[in-house]
Amino acid sequence: MNDILRVAVVGHTNTGKTSLLRTLLRDTRFGEVSSRPSTTRHVEGARLLADGASVAQLFDTPGMEDAIALLDYLDTLAPPAERIDGPERIARFLQSPEAVGRFEQEAKVLRQLSNSDAGFYVIDARDPVLPKHRDELTLLAACAHPILPVLNFMHQPETQEAAWRAMLARVGLHAHIRFDTVAPEDGGERRLYEALATLLPERRGALEQLIATRERDAAERRVAAARLVAELLIDTASARRQVAADEALLRAAIDQLHADVRQREQRCVDALLDLYAFGRNDVASSQLPLLDGRWEDDLFSAEALRTMGITVGKGAAAGAAAGVGIDLITGGLTLGAAAALGALIGGTWQSVSQYGDRLLGKLSGVRELTVDDAIIRVLAARQQALLHALTGRGHAAITPIELVDPGLKRWREGPLPAALDEARAHPEWSGLTGRPDDASSDRQAAILALVEQFQADAA
Repeated sequence: MNDILRVAVVGHTNTGKTSLLRTLLRDTRFGEVSSRPSTTRHVEGARLLADGASVAQLFDTPGMEDAIALLDYLDTLAPPAERIDGPERIARFLQSPEAVGRFEQEAKVLRQLSNSDAGFYVIDARDPVLPKHRDELTLLAACAHPILPVLNFMHQPETQEAAWRAMLARVGLHAHIRFDTVAPEDGGERRLYEALATLLPERRGALEQLIATRERDAAERRVAAARLVAELLIDTASARRQVAADEALLRAAIDQLHADVRQREQRCVDALLDLYAFGRNDVASSQLPLLDGRWEDDLFSAEALRTMGITVGKGAAAGAAAGVGIDLITGGLTLGAAAALGALIGGTWQSVSQYGDRLLGKLSGVRELTVDDAIIRVLAARQQALLHALTGRGHAAITPIELVDPGLKRWREGPLPAALDEARAHPEWSGLTGRPDDASSDRQAAILALVEQFQADAA
């Protein structure tokens, strides 16, 4: 027995064999995925690692296209009186001229399965059950290696699951697994390997090691993702900039803070996509509006607030739609008087002008810019929506990521987490105003508190 488990991924053409490998490997670049039939023409292998060591090798194979004719041909390779078993029939076929001619694609599949420990027979559950499928399974069974049927595309409404289950039972395949390569169910990968271990008990140890490694990696990935979002929110909430009470300087400072927050969010989005091994082109511009590496929809627009269900009050607080709070620091009035006047104005310059004509004439001195709570809520809600999409997406998906509201009311209603309130008092924590004080135990504690909150929300 080889030290490494070898599994051939087989099936009819265009059922998602390459898609299965992409999702199990977490590699969107493996092979070629297309709606065209016979996309895969050659056998291609890739290894699965557990704790840095190779424990399994998966082989992508071409689609089987003419099983009915091949079965008829196999009957001609042995006289009726000569009784030979399945592996011998396959061996004779692989040595025949037709193995490099008419049935070349089938030969590649049967040769790889014969040299493997087991096979995943991938089924597009949307397809009707046809005689060719039964003949394919007859051919594959002749290789005398365990076959685990994998029902793919199970999230589609037109699946023929009942018919496939009945057909598999009729050919003696009572063990099968549901595994949607585009949108895998939570725990689906574990169930896939556990089912394989049932067919290959001598390989159970390696497969359990693989399961444990994959689940540990997934847990670490969730923590890393939560930390990326927490750092974004801490950087933004703690940002504080002082600017002289000059109309032109104030306008320029607001515009710069807007740009810096947008860029900081984009870095977080890029890091999340990298962490989950997806590319920039995997995101739908109409859902998570990335365009040429930038947000297509303005973070500070009223539409962004509306989309995420964020509302703000009337009066001066309505200026929070632009996400900039302006507080008086010195001169003119006391902080208490400024607050009474509604000094938390913000937004586009139009908002500043609307309230500023009334206030700026009375106020003088230095003003301090901060990012409003409404924008903190939008940032958190958008990252949570992205994470929700990434964790439920298979690497075989070829359509852009569609965002689904995870249903968290925390970022639309009620107070913000205490860690963000605390960050308001610590401008030295912000990466928007220079290098953040990463050594600060208080900053790290605030980030950890947010990470724990994200994990609790996800649970």
